[in-house]
Amino acid sequence: QVQLVESGGGLVQAGGSLRLSCAASGRTVSTYTMGWFRQDPGKEREFVAVITWRTGSTDYADSVKGRFTISRDDAKNTLYLHMNSLKPEDTATYYCAIRNRKWGSASRYAYDYDTWGQGTQVTVSS
Repeated sequence: QVQLVESGGGLVQAGGSLRLSCAASGRTVSTYTMGWFRQDPGKEREFVAVITWRTGSTDYADSVKGRFTISRDDAKNTLYLHMNSLKPEDTATYYCAIRNRKWGSASRYAYDYDTWGQGTQVTVSS
């Protein structure tokens, strides 16, 4: 019954930055693994980043490592994705996702996630 709502997308020039937010409601998500994925039309959904519930350890796709940072604010029940040095190839719809299994481990696979937000569009111009 958890619901996720992404925000913060927009149009930005290459080299710029954006911060995406994912607000969760219906559940306190501090003990759940959450991740970010992205998808362009005609392409498969791509893993971006994940953060675990226990230690806050993170994992990133190679394409964004060193540029993106995933974090969460448990007091606000919100997940974030800080995106720096954006490239045109980062253009996509970005989705927040959560594993419904409590204490769930980190995963790079979309099928391990049970609830998704509606997505927020990020467009990076060259």
